[in-house]
Amino acid sequence: MPRITSIEPGFYRIPLPTVLTDSMHGEMRTFELNTVRIRDSDGAEGVGYTFTVGRNGAAIDTILARELPEIMDGEEADEIERLWHKAWWALHYGGRGGPTVLALSAFDMALWDLKAKRANLPLWKALGGFDPKVPCYAGGIDLDLPLDKLLRQTDDNLGKGFRAIKMKVGRTNLFEDVERVKAMREHLGAGFPLMVDANMKWSVDGAIRAARALQPFDLTWLEEPTIPDDPAGHARIVREGGLPIAAGENLRTLWEFKLYIAGGAVTYPEPDVTNCGGVTPFMKIAHLAEAFNLPVTSHGAHDVTVHLLAACPNRSYLEAHGFGLERYIAEPLEIQEGFALAPKRPGHGIAFDWSGLDQIRA
Repeated sequence: MPRITSIEPGFYRIPLPTVLTDSMHGEMRTFELNTVRIRDSDGAEGVGYTFTVGRNGAAIDTILARELPEIMDGEEADEIERLWHKAWWALHYGGRGGPTVLALSAFDMALWDLKAKRANLPLWKALGGFDPKVPCYAGGIDLDLPLDKLLRQTDDNLGKGFRAIKMKVGRTNLFEDVERVKAMREHLGAGFPLMVDANMKWSVDGAIRAARALQPFDLTWLEEPTIPDDPAGHARIVREGGLPIAAGENLRTLWEFKLYIAGGAVTYPEPDVTNCGGVTPFMKIAHLAEAFNLPVTSHGAHDVTVHLLAACPNRSYLEAHGFGLERYIAEPLEIQEGFALAPKRPGHGIAFDWSGLDQIRA
């Protein structure tokens, strides 16, 4: 069996073409990209990555550079489940979340890329396969855009082939959110899939009030209405707010998702493969949601996540969440009439422009 011979991290800061804002993270001028390249004794390579919105990338890079090579020295690359648990428990006392689980996410993704390449299969088929056409929405970071620019951005996304749209809410006055969502609904027309994302802005009572105010606009979901540390509060919002709730981009483990799903705290579980521990736990979360008859969605990393949702019978929408990574990969996500198409290339199919990334190395 092929053994891991090297683990090579990369750490980059990618400037954003425009400053992005949401209700809690503030201004985002750059994002941090952490990559990892795993090579095995047969000379094959798998690639994984994770990202931040501007901080802690150096901590992730240190874990990938110092901890994981020692933990994984000489290990068999195909034994992904065992290696995931070995890393999890080796890093657990000083980790369990934060930069540690983001580093593990990138590492696990690279192992799956390597395994699928060795089988000469696209990742979605290596994971079991369901349907390579995945419903997809455009996720805008647009809280502070004037309304006319918000609507122009929406028209641009429609022109790119998107047939579902998400916008930010969580402005200072709820009245402003209501007016903007009303304008978006009128612009898109009845029945068009429209989601809103509050990025953890409100208290539980404030979220219930906001959800009730937004009820008339036929929203697909309200996303992250309050902090992720309050599953009981989320359950109240689900029961009393009158809107479907998406949550999970800030949850870091399968067990946190269990609390949400079993506790009736989420309608659309929303793992992010770059921060929930990687492909291995993402698929477990998706199957857990399926067991509770819930649709699963995703956050970020759409070039990889399209494969994961293409292997899930209970998938809902893939989020196309562009931080500018498409400038550094050979073949960005393909969108056709509202669907993202999972690539046929072996592995996850992402080919980074390493020389281009070298110009922005952190």
